[in-house]
Amino acid sequence: YLWRVKMKYTELQDKTLEELKALLKEKKVELFENRVKLRTMQLQDSSVIRKIKKDIARINTAISAKGW
Repeated sequence: YLWRVKMKYTELQDKTLEELKALLKEKKVELFENRVKLRTMQLQDSSVIRKIKKDIARINTAISAKGW
């Protein structure tokens, strides 16, 4: 389990569209894994799910700002 600082939108603006899409896929997998852990009572901090969802929203915002 990795403790990470939340992503900043300014960091995402510098990335290419391909990097953003790869990051989005990675975050969605991470969200799925944490939801499974939550269901099986293995996740100590449930706020992680909210943070990942907000990161996904930031990535989606950066992707839409690039114009697809």
